[in-house]
Amino acid sequence: MTSQPSTSSYGRDLLASVVVFLVALPLCMGIAIASGLPPTAGIITGIIGGIVVGFIAGSPLQVSGPAAGLTVLVLQLVQQHGIEMLGVIVLFAGLLQLAAGIFKLGQWFRAVSPAVIHGMLVGIGILILVSQFHVMLDQKPIGTGIENLVGIPGALWSAVSTGDVHFTAGMVGLLTIVTIFGWGSFAPKSLKVIPAPLVGVVVGMIAAAVLHLDAIKYVEVPDNIWSVTIFPTPERLMRILEPAILIGAISIAFIASAETLLCATAVDQMHSGPRTKYDQELTAQGVGNSICGLLGVLPMTGVIVRSSANVEAGAVSRNSAIFHGVWLLVFASLLPFTLRYVPVSTLAAVLVYTGYKLAYPKIVPALLKFGKGEVAIFAVTVVTIVLTDLLKGVVLGLVLSLIKLLYAFSHLVIRKVEKPEERRTDLYLTGSATLIRLPTLASTLEGLKPNTHVHVHIDELDYIDHACIDLLTSWDRQHKASGGSLEIEWEGLTEKYKKRSSASFRAAKEAARNGTGPVGV
Repeated sequence: MTSQPSTSSYGRDLLASVVVFLVALPLCMGIAIASGLPPTAGIITGIIGGIVVGFIAGSPLQVSGPAAGLTVLVLQLVQQHGIEMLGVIVLFAGLLQLAAGIFKLGQWFRAVSPAVIHGMLVGIGILILVSQFHVMLDQKPIGTGIENLVGIPGALWSAVSTGDVHFTAGMVGLLTIVTIFGWGSFAPKSLKVIPAPLVGVVVGMIAAAVLHLDAIKYVEVPDNIWSVTIFPTPERLMRILEPAILIGAISIAFIASAETLLCATAVDQMHSGPRTKYDQELTAQGVGNSICGLLGVLPMTGVIVRSSANVEAGAVSRNSAIFHGVWLLVFASLLPFTLRYVPVSTLAAVLVYTGYKLAYPKIVPALLKFGKGEVAIFAVTVVTIVLTDLLKGVVLGLVLSLIKLLYAFSHLVIRKVEKPEERRTDLYLTGSATLIRLPTLASTLEGLKPNTHVHVHIDELDYIDHACIDLLTSWDRQHKASGGSLEIEWEGLTEKYKKRSSASFRAAKEAARNGTGPVGV
């Protein structure tokens, strides 16, 4: 029976929840604005992620809320189908997650190739950075990711050369970014409990107020935060049968689930408490996103920055995540007018910084340990996302991962070196000897001359299955009957058979231990 939380644990959770709340507040607003929604739509999602999902989550110390990883996809859906349809899409995405959790498919969502997940996050980071750079100048993003990227020099030159309001907004944004970097690098250890993004936003607010920068844009917040909710109507619900709407729901469900469960794996490595129950976590996310859909606000995922802040601040139970949702609710209900003093450029600057953190390719050295193919899949995923859109990039990455897997289990090179004067033949096996390549191996063995010494070299063999081991064993008996002999490291061959599963386990364990899992905010 689970013991009741002690008074001291409640105190630790309460203090940790304040830290998480301070991290979450600017991110909830910034992600909402970047997604094409009012800032309070992000706060409402954070409230649901804390109070509702926190209460039933399968990962007690993980924090859920609006995620930068979904920003690009949500913005595309809003632009294509209107803000009124976002709730329907998120509702059905949540129902898909709920069904997946009930049918215990949580572990399957973790089977996505790390190269694709990291490529997705880096691609999203680039898209966020290049779009929010324009917003930081109090301008609108130009269009696609590549258009926003190409348009940065012109937008920057225009702002600098004219010195108008766009330049002023850019300076406020730059001050915010410098503050975030500076606080993270030089703040006293005792003060680092205060999140750098929040410090950056406060400094930007103070600078705008002191310098009376009335011309730049400020956050627009209604007196009643719940006024931004958009409930689905029967007519809108019926549109889920449209292919584009259905694909949007499936995309959000897939990406949100993969990011949430991989984030939960990373959080498990940060503490020694209860491990994640993946199906329960997926079910909780489904409940949360269904509620977000009914209210017409942003979708949610488990988010690593807020979750790591939760663990580092000393949280010991799910109460911290729940309390952080309560603080968001209290703040947005009683003090919404304070948000009107926040320049839009400061929130955009926070997301520019976030995009930079996501886009920085720090994962490449870790991926290289598993071969250049993983790096190639990562790079193709990133480039495709930036040049086209998120869904095409992820789908292409998944297809390439599948092709690589099929190639790995079907690629076998057999090099034969004959030495007639010694009545000896050397066979060098490279790749994977599986049932798919068994006919090729059998044909090569049957073509060898009888009454010869055959040495099969397995140093470059990655894997061999049971069928090919049986083939070699049978052929050894037949070859000996013809006066020949076979030299092969049978123990090494058995190890090759066992190697695939154990290597995959070690790789996953090492990735989790070294923090090379995906990172979202």
